[in-house]
Parts: sequence; C-alpha cells; structure tokens
Amino acid sequence: MTAGEVAAIDLGATSGRVIAGRVGPDVLDARQVARFPNTPVHTGDGLHWNVLGLYGAALDGLREAVRAHPAIASIGVDSWAVDYALLRGSRMLGAPFHYRDERIDRGVAAVHERMPHPALFARNGLQFLPFTTLYQLAAEDPDVLAFAETALLIPDLIGYWLTGRAVAERTNASTTGLLRGGAWDDELVQALGLPRGILPTLVSPGERIGMLRSDVSAALRAHRDLAVTAVGSHDTASAVVAVPMDAEHAAYISCGTWGLVGVEVPAPVLTPDVLAANFTNEGGVDARVRLLHNVMGLWVLSESVRRWEQEDAESIDLPALLESAAGVPAAEVPVFDVEDPRFLPPGDIPARIAAWCAEHAVAAPRTRAEYARSIIESLAQAFTDAVATAARVSGVEVRTIHIVGGGAQGELLCQRIADRAGLPVLAGPVEATALGNLLVQARAAGFVTGSLEALRDLVARTHAPRRFTPRS
Repeated sequence: MTAGEVAAIDLGATSGRVIAGRVGPDVLDARQVARFPNTPVHTGDGLHWNVLGLYGAALDGLREAVRAHPAIASIGVDSWAVDYALLRGSRMLGAPFHYRDERIDRGVAAVHERMPHPALFARNGLQFLPFTTLYQLAAEDPDVLAFAETALLIPDLIGYWLTGRAVAERTNASTTGLLRGGAWDDELVQALGLPRGILPTLVSPGERIGMLRSDVSAALRAHRDLAVTAVGSHDTASAVVAVPMDAEHAAYISCGTWGLVGVEVPAPVLTPDVLAANFTNEGGVDARVRLLHNVMGLWVLSESVRRWEQEDAESIDLPALLESAAGVPAAEVPVFDVEDPRFLPPGDIPARIAAWCAEHAVAAPRTRAEYARSIIESLAQAFTDAVATAARVSGVEVRTIHIVGGGAQGELLCQRIADRAGLPVLAGPVEATALGNLLVQARAAGFVTGSLEALRDLVARTHAPRRFTPRS
C-alpha cells in the first residue's frame, strides 16, 4: 500500500482553507495551499454568508492544489453546521442566512409552539441552540420555503456545485434537528409544517458523492478525473477523527470560534441528565456519536479584539496581548459566564462583559490585558465544567483532556484548563479538522485502512501532542 494525495476544503466561521495532503500507512502530511477570509455580509433583510465568494476562493485554492499536486485523487468538503441554502432547480434563492442573524428568535417560538424542546430532544437528541436548522427553517418566509425544491447545508452546497449531485452528509445533517436514527424524521418534519421534499438523499462519510463536473474540471485545469468524497462534513466531526485519543478514557475540546466539548460514545444518550445538562448527540464518522456541549469558544476573544481594533483603527498584536494577559494574576480578574446569550451576537463584547460583572456585583476588568485574562479564565472554567458534565452523563472515565484546533496553540488556555480540571491536557493537532477530512478520503481511496482507532494511531505517530500537566 502506497501513500496517495487528496485535498480538503475546510470552511470555518472566520476563514477558509484549501489543504493538500499526502496520506499513507506511515504518512500524514498536510500543506495549506490557500487561505481566505470568511466575512459575513449585512443586507436589508439580515446577516448572510458570502457563500459565492467562498466557493470562488475555494476553486482558486483547488486550482493551485491541482497544479502543485497533480496526483490528487479526491476532494472533501467540511464546514460549520446548521446553515443552509435554498435552491429551486440549480438556482440559489438568495445568500444563506448566518446563524447569528436575529431571525432565529421567531423560529424558536414557532417550533416550540408545536413541539417543546424536551419532546424534540426525545426524537433528535440535540441540545437547545436557537440557531439549529429546524428553527431557522421555521423562520423562513413561507413563500420562499414553498418555492424551494432543495435545502443544502453549506458543505453539501459546495459539493453540489462541484459535482452536480445534491446530497446531505449525515454528520452535518445530524445537527439540523430533523434526523432520527440516521434518517430524516418524516413525522417531525410534518408536525413542524416543513416541506419534506426539500431534504435530499443522505450519504455517509467515505461515500463518493460524484466526479467533478466537466466545466469545473476544466476550470481547475485538472489532468485527471477527480472524485468528491463525503467526509465528516461537520467540521467538528472531522476534527474528532483526528483527536489522538483513547475514547474510553478521554474528553475532547475542539476549540476555535466555538468550543465543542465532549466524549465519543457508541450510541445516543437520551437520558434526563443529558437533557438537563443541555448536551447534544451529533453524528460522527463510522456511526460514532459525539456527545458534547457547545461553549462560546474563542469568539469571545476574537470579537473583543475586533472591537478594540475598530476603536484604535489599527491591528492588535494578539501574541503580545496574550503575553500581557499571562502576567495578570488569575485571582484579580472575574470569571464570567461565557454561555450567557448576550455574547452570541457580534458587537461590543468588552462592554457586555462589564455589564455582566455589574449585574453580578463583581469588579469588571480595567485593562485590555485584564479582559483577555478574564476571557481565558472564563473559557477554561466553562470547558472544565463541560468535561466534568460529559463524564458524569456518559459514564466515560475521563483521565485525559485533548484539545485540538486553534485553541491548542494557546499555552495559557491549555495550562489553565489542566489546572482547573486537575487532569493532563494534550494539545494538538491544530489542524485536526483538515487532517480528519484527509484521513476519511484517504481511507475511501485505499491509501490507508482500518478503524477510527487506526486512523487516530496514525495521527498520534505523525503529530505528537504537547502535554500540559496540572499545577497545584
């Protein structure tokens, strides 16, 4: 068995990348070919994703990947969850709404009038998040929804434009709230008054979606036929593939814009404890279940930095800010509730932190370094609490915490999680999402074989994590 080459389109909430990878029994190399911003757009009717710009940038990146690596055999696409585009025929009916758009409130009210969250949880196993797809669909203009023929989640939309085949990949579909037992829940769809016909055929990670359309292949100047392979198209599903963990004794934190904190289990856990803890059961690769909780994540810090840059009209040196934050004693800053809904929309996060502190009769941070340290401490506590809850409701004996994604680069955050949890933290790989995407493609192409555990062993051998030991 020899190593082969594949490419990943990895779309995050703030940026996208095209990654070229070489994967084999003892090889897992990934090289970033292109990186591009993902900047939402405000229009008269709300906040939208510039998905056409993302697709164009992804094509440019693929063109460079194919030029530099002509042996690439497959392409896989992953992105954030829940958001979708509506299509009639091949035409998109407007830019997809952003999950932070204000319309979500009316969608929640409309759904819960027909079926409250506990009844929904019994069917779909999901935590309550106001932007879950079923709430967004309930907030749609009824005329637009009736006119639509297909709804495609973001990675499925990119896959459709690449191949001409409209499908729904199961890990991302599991975040819509409309899936039950791995299939569309027709009874729930009918009960909510949603059109069943817009939900496409489901596929699983590792299945071939199709070959590149001839016009796309020509635009990429590809010298061979390229397949588009379904991966764990929810970026967290791909990231968890590349967590080098012993799932029976570990928790994971996939930390980027969001912090997804949980454990891997073989089947959904639908107990009252999971419902009360607001944990979610999402689909994973190889039919595993990601029992996890969404924590606000590094969004709180990045949005604060964006606010300060607006005030200063110049860029903030983030490493210097974090170095200053490390010098602030933890006992001198407040630990606030990062999951408070006030921190979800874009805007002046530092002012909202100060307001939270005033409401809870604690002293607010005074300097930007203190704000940054307060955010780090608050995230570390929220992650620690979520790990403890995940262990309690799942029965998993957590001995180690793995952190992957951008948060794995934050030494202060990793150390403070270890300190607060009293458990070792293993940080990395940073590019877990892209690696998981590449690994699923490589296994489908026959470049590697074996179980999810075998794939994780390859990650551990090629991308050794950094260890943070709890301090007293």
